[in-house]
Amino acid sequence: MHLTREEEAIYDGEEGWAYQTAMRILVKLGDLFGATRLIHVESAHISGVSYKTMADAPIEFLEALMQAQARSKVTATVNPAGFDYGHLAEMAVTPRIQDRQRKIIDLYERMGVNPVLTCTPYYLKKPRQAAHLAWAESSAVVYSNSLLGAWTNREGAPSALAAALVGKTPNYGMHKPENRRANILIRVETDLGNEAEFGALGICLGRMLKDKVPVFEGLGRSEEADLKQLGAAMASSGMTSIFYPSQPCARRSAKLESLTVERKELTEAFESLSTAHEEPDMVFIGCPHCSFNELKQIAQNIKGKKVKEGLRFWACTSRHVRERAKPYVDAIEDAGGVVISDTCAVVTWLKELGVDTLMTNSAKTAYYAPALNEVEVEMAPAARCINAACRV
Repeated sequence: MHLTREEEAIYDGEEGWAYQTAMRILVKLGDLFGATRLIHVESAHISGVSYKTMADAPIEFLEALMQAQARSKVTATVNPAGFDYGHLAEMAVTPRIQDRQRKIIDLYERMGVNPVLTCTPYYLKKPRQAAHLAWAESSAVVYSNSLLGAWTNREGAPSALAAALVGKTPNYGMHKPENRRANILIRVETDLGNEAEFGALGICLGRMLKDKVPVFEGLGRSEEADLKQLGAAMASSGMTSIFYPSQPCARRSAKLESLTVERKELTEAFESLSTAHEEPDMVFIGCPHCSFNELKQIAQNIKGKKVKEGLRFWACTSRHVRERAKPYVDAIEDAGGVVISDTCAVVTWLKELGVDTLMTNSAKTAYYAPALNEVEVEMAPAARCINAACRV
């Protein structure tokens, strides 16, 4: 991989150990994937923040970087943490866990990373179309490539942090136009009635597509929330980094391989995600984090209802969206729900809260929660989740 003189100087340690380490991570990654050079990025989004999922191991590395004067050279943000400090009564976290999580957040912040603690950084600031990014959250990667037209690979936490420190990333994968072209046509021959069915379709396809680039025919008039669930699910069960919701792109591509999805495949995927046989202890909406419009819809659906005693109803979002949607937050909380920021059900301690059965509209949560949280899951659209959580 060709390096400029400035990049070679960083690689050789002339700007210090922290930047040398970051540059060597990027060069190693570039060599692995056949990149020819580094390119500038507009922003980085870093995963590996929740103490539940990362524990103590990376803290020493982050401390070493900070002590070596590491500072982000581009706009950088981070994924959700392990809990919401504003709702500690809702969280099963000890003082030690609180201290360790705060240390992780503080270390990132001292390196110039904005501690937004959300998996939907695009709701805070939408990246420019065709801007090169270095984002690590899989659902944000597929959303940004597919719905916003930005360009990013599916980074890991170390490479996203390295890109933030250097301000660059290797030019491979989704940063090259030829790798962004659709190479398989997905014909959806069943109506998708809600966001949960879009998610089930995504799980079904992710298992089959691996890293192929799909273009869709037959999605109908889908909302932003539907496509967000579709992309997040494909990225969870597979390696999808980009998709095209509509068919015209396929017509420009010669002899695309095609795959048909009917109601049977969708039903099987939906059933595979629903493992619960008991009533839910918690109902959770907000993976990926809720948008302003999703909080508005939850508030409208919960109006006139009350959350059942002994059941938790969480709607998770970013602090940014929570502040903008205060009237809807108030309506949800007046009904007995809680609007949680900075974390989500997947990366916090559910078993310690006494949750054995989780009901959610998120295919990503339904896919990961049984293994990561040791809970049974029932998947259903948001409207049905709210009805299950409430008494009239």
